[in-house]
Amino acid sequence: MNKTIYSWLTFLFVGTVFAQGLEEFPITEQWLSKIESLAPSAPRIPAETKKILVFSQHTGFYHWTIPHNDEMLKILGRKSGAFEVIIAHDIDSFDKKNLKQYDAVILNNSNPAGPKRDLFWDLLKKNTTLNDNTIAKMAAEYEKNLMDYVAKGGGLMILHGAITVQNNSKEFSRLVGGSFDYHPKQQEMHLKEVNPNHPMVQAFKGKGFTHVDEPYFFNNAYSDYNFRPLLYIEADKLEGVKKEVTDNTIYVSWIKRHGKGRVFYSSPSHNAQSMNHPELLQFFLDGMQYVVGDLKCDDSPIGKP
Repeated sequence: MNKTIYSWLTFLFVGTVFAQGLEEFPITEQWLSKIESLAPSAPRIPAETKKILVFSQHTGFYHWTIPHNDEMLKILGRKSGAFEVIIAHDIDSFDKKNLKQYDAVILNNSNPAGPKRDLFWDLLKKNTTLNDNTIAKMAAEYEKNLMDYVAKGGGLMILHGAITVQNNSKEFSRLVGGSFDYHPKQQEMHLKEVNPNHPMVQAFKGKGFTHVDEPYFFNNAYSDYNFRPLLYIEADKLEGVKKEVTDNTIYVSWIKRHGKGRVFYSSPSHNAQSMNHPELLQFFLDGMQYVVGDLKCDDSPIGKP
């Protein structure tokens, strides 16, 4: 084969693989042992063991790292002794009585399908024979159950694509701090701390965090900045930005209060390879401690500039 053509085909292949993201890999005993060794051995804040529900169901885009996140969260809880982690996939998890059992809920890349972008509607449509009017009513009730749960003091941690759970709901957008707009291709990004002295980013030691992920852009409630940002990326350092950017600083992780409850969002969580960094595991554990109320810190909203 002509050397020039071969080089060009190789370039196209490598570029395609990179654009699609890092390669999926299975969960093995070796991988579990590695995460176990990298995970924090104790929580940052000593506290009684809390019970956390991890909801790992999806109806839209499937993130292959969902089961890896399940195992990682179980390891964080078990090794630190801070959490009992329960994995769930059933929509009944959002019944009022069931939610009361837990100190916090983690939405693990729970992407719904389009165009409704309503995970509860999707699950009811997929798993029941109810008519659409009944499904719409029940889906709204499940959304309200979750929002009321947080408002009354429950914690909510959202990993990556799970910010789309109710992506067309303005109320849910205000709860979580924004809605998903779009993302350019996966690429290496350097995430920076908004305030290196904030307790929630101590894991990064002022050096930020570099990994391969999807750079998320947000809309709806995001523009209100009703949260305390933790990590950001710079739009002018990204490839494939599709829309005009009015603010070069794009926040990709934040915390916020909602009523008596607490919310933590982390866009980093698309590839399981990111878990090879112990600082990210510490960041997740700190986020878990924040949403259950153990880690106290400034979570006041910065508001519109």
